[in-house]
Amino acid sequence: MAALSSIIRNARIIDGTGAAAFTGDIGMNGDRIAAVGTVTAHAPREFDARGLAVAPGFIDIHTHYDPQLCWDRLATPTPEHGVTSIVIGNCAVGLAPVRESGRSLVIGLFGSVEDMDARLLTDSVPFCWESVSQYLDYLHQGLGPNVGVLIGHAVLRLFVMGEEAGRRAATPAEVQAMATVLAEAMAAGALGLSLTFNHLDDRGGKIACTYADDHEIVQLMSVVAHAKRAVSSGTAAGYTGGIVEVAPDLGSGEASVATVERFGRLTLQSGARCSISPILQNPRRGDDWRRLVESLETWRARGARIFGQTQVRPMNATMRLSMGIGLLSKFPTWRRILALPATQRMVAFADEGLRDQLDAECASVHKQLGELTVKQGESPATRALLGLSVAQIARRQDKTVSGAFLDVALQDDLETGFGIENHMHNDPAALRVLLNHPAVHLGAADAGAHINQFSGAGDTGHLLAHYVRETGMMSLERAVQRVTSELADDWGLAGRGRIAVGAFADLVVFDPATVGRCDEQWVNDIPGGSGRFVRHARGVDKVFVNGRLLVDSGEYSSERPGRIL
Repeated sequence: MAALSSIIRNARIIDGTGAAAFTGDIGMNGDRIAAVGTVTAHAPREFDARGLAVAPGFIDIHTHYDPQLCWDRLATPTPEHGVTSIVIGNCAVGLAPVRESGRSLVIGLFGSVEDMDARLLTDSVPFCWESVSQYLDYLHQGLGPNVGVLIGHAVLRLFVMGEEAGRRAATPAEVQAMATVLAEAMAAGALGLSLTFNHLDDRGGKIACTYADDHEIVQLMSVVAHAKRAVSSGTAAGYTGGIVEVAPDLGSGEASVATVERFGRLTLQSGARCSISPILQNPRRGDDWRRLVESLETWRARGARIFGQTQVRPMNATMRLSMGIGLLSKFPTWRRILALPATQRMVAFADEGLRDQLDAECASVHKQLGELTVKQGESPATRALLGLSVAQIARRQDKTVSGAFLDVALQDDLETGFGIENHMHNDPAALRVLLNHPAVHLGAADAGAHINQFSGAGDTGHLLAHYVRETGMMSLERAVQRVTSELADDWGLAGRGRIAVGAFADLVVFDPATVGRCDEQWVNDIPGGSGRFVRHARGVDKVFVNGRLLVDSGEYSSERPGRIL
């Protein structure tokens, strides 16, 4: 046996395959696992994990840390939860390829799709690249976790077609140009392609993906299916193929199923692998989630390599008009006002002459708006309403739902926190199916996006705490398998997701009796002085990435061992 650099001893080893846990040691040699079982050798660094479990590092396939990685190479707080590999570039948006003339449009897409403040991207993203290869060269320097990069279809279209990307179908020459750029991106190390049919652009129009015909999409999916990817992690170099992530049209159950049907067919035609995200249980939509799963099953039975993504937590969020609200930003007058500076925004929302127009525009979301509750208040008048829904306040004050909503917010200079709690993806029977279904991956967490509404980090802690320890819905071994080897295998992350000799030494040491996630907290740590919601971890002792200790008892080391996946 070669000399070992580190050893974890006396651990309850959960190897990621779903097999029963066993007690033993894990020896690391550089970035690899060199021994599993009883290790008689010694190493310069040895860790006693008696009473703790060791699992492969968790994988988060759906994040939006693209901008944050420009100012925080650790992608905090995600690694604290045992996540060693993340995927960025989901939902058709990413930071490359991009021309200088298109930078403002890319920034606008992050605002409309992921609720990110344009000023944050302007201040923190250097855009010292144009090609994906240049971007990956910039990105890999000093990474904490491993990062897989999807190429956003809306950004790719913009790079080739300019502003015409959001107006029309591509010509054959433009499709070929997109395919060439995508092939070059895959050769440089990109993981695949992402599309969305569930968002608008920053001007309130249809996002560029919606103008793509099947010819364009299948050509791009074929590139993803057959490209030789350059992977920096060693043995995986030359791995064939990547993955295509698709956010379906969630406007109705029929639209969502139509997206799955379309991409089931295109997946078969192209030979690509495809991940549909998200599939969520929504009480307003009845059993629509089941129809999506049944469609996935049908296409998989025909040979399509297509999967869904679901998240493990109920849908909770805190919204403030001072920071913009995605629920309302798709309506033109609301969008125009939300783009104004704070003082002008308040004046516009207080204008009684606009109230009827604002109310009429948001009629389709009156029910959702009325279900928001007053969660946080600054003024005495607002604090007196804590816990009440907007609909209850509207009835008490004989106002429209939107009028009551605006008047409460104006009492707090638009800083009122309106909460939406457990309103969807909270039915135990549905979740029992979704969280265990072989056609549905655990993902869709959205960490790094919507940061002024919720923290998408911490889903692995909720999985292990709630569904394993508290409800017993699944065994610890099965839960670990769901966020390690299953994702590594289906997403082509060679060498990840298992504790085995020769695998990469991505490891998380945790206490099964206490592992979980802390409450959300607001922190002002963003460039420019703004803030975000974060969740820290409980019960996670150590996190190793490529054999190097990244997190120790919640504290980050000086190591930056992450690689491009």
